[in-house]
Amino acid sequence: MEIAHEHAPSRLRALPTRLVNQVALVANRATERALESTGSRRHHYALLATLGEFGASSQADLGRRTHIDRSDIVAAVNDLADRGFVDRRPDPVDRRRNVVALTAAGTRHLDDLDARLAGAQDELLAGFSSTDRRTLVTLLTRILDTHAGAPSDR
Repeated sequence: MEIAHEHAPSRLRALPTRLVNQVALVANRATERALESTGSRRHHYALLATLGEFGASSQADLGRRTHIDRSDIVAAVNDLADRGFVDRRPDPVDRRRNVVALTAAGTRHLDDLDARLAGAQDELLAGFSSTDRRTLVTLLTRILDTHAGAPSDR
C-alpha cells in the first residue's frame, strides 16, 4: 500500500500525529523487509540489543527495559534460546526467576541484525543528510521523553 501524502487533504497533511503514524507504517515495512530472511522480528532485536548493552538480565527486567509484555517475553526468549542466541538459567540468588544472557551466536546474530537495520534506516531516510538524521532522532527522542511516564502510559 503506497502512502499518497500529496493527495491527502491539507488538514491531514498538517497533523503531526497523522504524519508520525504514516511514517511509522513506512518504517515498519522497511524493518520487516530488513529482518524478513533472518527468522527474527523487532521484539527479538529489542531483546538481543538490550542484552548486548546491559548484559544478562531477568526476563522481568527485559520486559521493563523493552516494554514487551511478560507473556511475549517468554515466547521470544524461548525462540531465541531454541535458536542458540540466548542462554536462560535459573537465577542462583532467586531460583524462581530466570536470567537470560546473550551467547556468542546471539552476538553474531545481533551484529547481522544491526547491519540489516542500518540498511532499513538508509531506506527510510533516503535523501536526509547525517545532520538531518541526527536532528530527527533528537526531535523524536524529545517527544518520547516528554511523554515517558505520562498517566496514559501507565
